[in-house]
This record gives sequence, C-alpha cells and structure tokens, in this order.
Amino acid sequence: MALRAATRGSALARWQTDLVLSLLGSGLGEALVVETTGDRRTDVPIHAIGGQGVFVKEVQAAVLEGRADIAVHSAKDLTSTPTDGLVIAAFPERGDPRDALVGSTLAGLRAGALVATGSVRRRAQLAWLRPDLVFTDLRGNIDTRLEKASDYDAVVMAAAALRRLDRWDRVDEVLDPSVLLPQVAQGALAVECRADDTETIEMLAAIDHAPTRLAVTAERAFLAELGGGCDLPVGAYAVIGEDGVTVTLTGMVASLDGSIVMRETRTAGGDPAALGREVARYLLDDAAGAEVLS
Repeated sequence: MALRAATRGSALARWQTDLVLSLLGSGLGEALVVETTGDRRTDVPIHAIGGQGVFVKEVQAAVLEGRADIAVHSAKDLTSTPTDGLVIAAFPERGDPRDALVGSTLAGLRAGALVATGSVRRRAQLAWLRPDLVFTDLRGNIDTRLEKASDYDAVVMAAAALRRLDRWDRVDEVLDPSVLLPQVAQGALAVECRADDTETIEMLAAIDHAPTRLAVTAERAFLAELGGGCDLPVGAYAVIGEDGVTVTLTGMVASLDGSIVMRETRTAGGDPAALGREVARYLLDDAAGAEVLS
C-alpha cells in the first residue's frame, strides 16, 4: 500500500516524514507538503497566534479530506485533546527530549545576557535560574535560527531537532530535564490517520513504540488537565521504569516572569493518563498553581 504522508515543508518535518515512511518499509510512500498558519506567521510569537495547533491543523485537514493517508507531526505541536475523525496510531521511538543552548553554556552567559527563544516555558525556567537574563523572541526553521544565533548571546533550541538535521556541532550545552523541564512530548513524533481507516491503523501499529506511548500519554494528560499548550509556561517529562510499565512523571507550572516555578514528581503504574491528571491537579489545587497561571 502506497501511503501519502501529509507534512510541513521544513527540512525537519521532511526528515521526520521520511523516517516514518522508512520505518513502515513503504518504498512507494510519498510526502504531501502542506503550509500551516505557524509557517506563514513567522513574525509573531507562537502563543500570540493560537499556541499549540498552529503547526498541525492544515496537515490534519489533508488527512480528513482524503488528500493524504497519514499526517506526521512533532508530537509537541499537537493539541492535548484528540481531533475529531483522527487517531494517533503511532508514536515511534522518542528522540532526545532535552533543550540545548547554542552560543554559550548557561554558566558562561554574562550578566544581562540576551537569550533568544519564542517559548514561554523556556523563558520562565531560565529566568528562575538566572534572573539577570534578558529574553527576546526568535522564530523560524532550524537553519534560520542558527543563522541568527550570532545576534544573541545564546539561542535555546530542541536537542532532537539539532541531532536530526546533523547540526549537533552547534550545541554548546544540553540542559538536563532537572535544569530545564522539556515541553510535553518534546523529541517524540506522532503519526495520525483517519479513525475509520483500519488498514492504515494496523500498518502504523508496527512502528508504535510502547515506552514512548506511555510517556507521551502521561505528559499529554498532564497538559490536557491544565487546559493549555505552548502559550502557558508549563512542562512535563515522563520516564519509563525498567519493568516497562512504571511511569515517573515530573510536571511544572511557572509564572510568566519566572519568579515562581513549581514542580511535582510522582510515580505510578498501569494508567499513565491518570498519573498525568494527578500531577496536574496537585500543582493546580494543592500548590496553588491555578493562581500562578491565571
């Protein structure tokens, strides 16, 4: 079966789509490039044009309308709630979930250094660690941001993207999740198809990576319970135990200015979604995170 894969047109999106097609062993697969709102509006911060979903809606529409069989996404770009008519049939094995600094190490940044990132999550956590830092927005594809890196003291980027596009030589420091908690599902891919397309669902099951699905399910449930996306300074990262069932999830909520950062880590087995909701409810209710995010 020749699969038509809807994807964004960036080098990273095309790399990810080629990977999925290669994992499926579909030599006859082809990419359908779709331009999204997020691709067109590079002059505006993501949180100002709708946050999560701005890179996926048009790609999803191509599948719903029958122009493509599957959609390949960076899982972090998906909204935390399901899209009617579609199902996430595969989460291939996750890549590096961490954030990376280009231009300087964190300790090497001078007082008052200018750091470029369009992510409120990254800004809040870095401001908590280094209140002296100054932040500015930076959007665009990976190479565009790397070309502009010399204009700033440092740029924050996803480690997985730099690895996938063979730009690892530009990395000055990789920030451990204990330092900078990743965005929900960062480093993971998500492959969607129509919910009634049983043949394609069966094909995609072959490339679904169970530990990745468990981790991303916990993280997405955390985000869904918070009711937000990349327009909020929140993050989550799940680690799967050696038994392949136990999930340890760390969730984070922060104030936009980084003056408050709250984390909670809990471990459970059997129901990653319930764990995600539990961590979110603790931060919202018991730790007063709802007031911080309001």
